[in-house]
Amino acid sequence: MARILIIEDDNSVASALQDLLRAEGFEVEMQTDSAAGLAAALSGTHDVVVTDLQMPGVSGLQIIEQLQAAKPHLPVILITAFHTTEVAIRAIKLGAYDYLLKPIDPSEFLSILKRALESTRLLAKPLDMGTGDATSVREAIIGKSRMMQEVYKEIGRVAAMPVIVLIRGDTGTGKELVARAIHQHSDRAARPFITVNCAAIPENLLESELFGHEAGSFTGAKGRHIGRFEQANGGTIFLDEIGDISPATQVKLLRVLQEKTIQRVGGKETIPIDVRILSATHRNLEEAIESKEFRLDLFHRLNVAVIYLPPLSQRREDIPELINYFLTRYSAEFNLERPSIAADAASYLQQQPWPGNVRELENIVRKALIASRGYPISVEHVRSAFSKPAPPRPAGDQKLADYVTELLAQAQLAENGNASEALIEAVERELYGQAIRLANGDQTKAARWLGVSRPTMREKLTRYGLFPTRGDTTLLTKAAVLKQSA
Repeated sequence: MARILIIEDDNSVASALQDLLRAEGFEVEMQTDSAAGLAAALSGTHDVVVTDLQMPGVSGLQIIEQLQAAKPHLPVILITAFHTTEVAIRAIKLGAYDYLLKPIDPSEFLSILKRALESTRLLAKPLDMGTGDATSVREAIIGKSRMMQEVYKEIGRVAAMPVIVLIRGDTGTGKELVARAIHQHSDRAARPFITVNCAAIPENLLESELFGHEAGSFTGAKGRHIGRFEQANGGTIFLDEIGDISPATQVKLLRVLQEKTIQRVGGKETIPIDVRILSATHRNLEEAIESKEFRLDLFHRLNVAVIYLPPLSQRREDIPELINYFLTRYSAEFNLERPSIAADAASYLQQQPWPGNVRELENIVRKALIASRGYPISVEHVRSAFSKPAPPRPAGDQKLADYVTELLAQAQLAENGNASEALIEAVERELYGQAIRLANGDQTKAARWLGVSRPTMREKLTRYGLFPTRGDTTLLTKAAVLKQSA
């Protein structure tokens, strides 16, 4: 018969838990004094300890910390009414098996308890979170929803373990913040944290950025360049949008993961590295593997521990707290008095679909704050923040109209109904052609401007035979003129 110790100063909660556990056949000891409860846990032979967080005398976190030091294999379940990021990550880091928010769901509690009885796994070691200002990681990851509580637990579980972590989620969900939190709570916290946005670096330069290069290794390489992996040595490297790297770079990254060494571009020296790798992507890597755009063996290397960040639309209960956070943050940044927000404005924000997730919400709140100039934010301010300026009408509107008329006439004569396809092809050819020339051949940059993926960009360029010569600055010059005249 499993022996459960309950440390809870609220008699009604303690009695309810005691009755529940005894009905399930457990032997239960109850302590309403936290100091006495800690002493009982240290001296007794319990299988699981269930403790409240906020109690007079010894807190639940102190109980977890002392039991972790004295009895690291004793699972401790924390129950709390405080829905904070700090408590969630801190509790798991200190060694709690799990934690539950009040009011307690009996079935969930029993499920966690039974898993705890089967497990003797160490989850984490104590680590001081340190202090930080309003933009620090621990305050910037916002959310009390059940989904976010699970994210905090996962951060606590993987932070102290030397494992590769893949962070998955849509664009704008906060994947870099999670990576920084993992680093901050790891034993590498005092060492470098290096971020690489793989999608933002041109394909032909990514290898040099990651691994460095020697002088003369390619045109323009006038001196030795130390890559991001060497810069991160002893610390953590975060490879954002790893799903966008080319097959050739995937091969080299796989070799780094297997051998824990790098070679600079143009160099012969093999350089050992000690780097923890965190990566993130919004892409469906399983589909990319099916389409031969991502290596299966690299996926298995990266997919050791996975943290999934839910889209904002699935955790709408976090939106009021996020609004409050962004208002506080940007009021201070803009030197404005922290304004209030009307109830209908907050409700309007909570009802939006948020395809851009937290990043989009942040931008809308910032724009509404600017529009309100520190006065109370109304629903009109919020609506205006969503509105987009009408795109300028093309100078060749009449030419376009004439072209459409011609296409429709041809379709009527031939009765083949292909006017739409022909028009789309003509527009795409011009659009992708101008974009790739303006980007000076940089497919990643051009794809970002057009709002398409790099594989889509490659497919369109191949279809229309659009391979500009690097150095074609005609459109670049036009863009510069427009910028100057704006």
